[in-house]
Amino acid sequence: MSIIHTINITKTYTETSVPVNALNGVNLNVEKGEFTSIVGPSGSGKTTLLNIIGGLDVPTEGKIIIDETDLGTLSDSALISFRLRHIGFVFQAYNLIPVLTALENVEFIMQLQGRAKSEYRQRAESLLESVGLQDRMNNRPSELSGGQQQRVAVARALASKPKFVLADEPTANLDSKSTANLLDIMYRLNQEEHITFIFSTHDQRVIDRALRIVTLEDGKIIKDETR
Repeated sequence: MSIIHTINITKTYTETSVPVNALNGVNLNVEKGEFTSIVGPSGSGKTTLLNIIGGLDVPTEGKIIIDETDLGTLSDSALISFRLRHIGFVFQAYNLIPVLTALENVEFIMQLQGRAKSEYRQRAESLLESVGLQDRMNNRPSELSGGQQQRVAVARALASKPKFVLADEPTANLDSKSTANLLDIMYRLNQEEHITFIFSTHDQRVIDRALRIVTLEDGKIIKDETR
């Protein structure tokens, strides 16, 4: 059964003098446990599609259904709560809170969920261990390399036990070694724990590891292949 189902998604930006059609009738189903890359040239609609799937943006037309919930039917507050509890995000710029330690950054989302401290402390420590940062838990982002910060971001994305993780160009600011380490971690989490990952990427290193590749061009899916 699909956990993500987009139905004829169209997104038109009208802020400019000439309207920009970022997405044009995108239909996409993603099953639990997929390791999928959304690829295409700049301006093809990759990030827009991820933002709509994640409830960070709304389509001009069409529906986005996450595990039988139509995001378009949710109020603003209900959508915020849904994202908090069901969707994990990994961003190109890491987006860690600079005054918090790695451990506190991972704990923060669980605090927002209202979990008990004993529960979120144990889970945060376990997640940081799973991404190889057991010895850097008490370091702040400024004391971590880019690759380490992105691994904290992955641990944070998993903290809420999401239905899936959206990763928007997660390796764009990383060197080759850090990229390889990060992809190894995410692939292992996918294979061993069946965590669903959907990437938008230009990075051939990510594309090479993907098990499904969805290619966008001019806001349309032009190819969808599973390896």
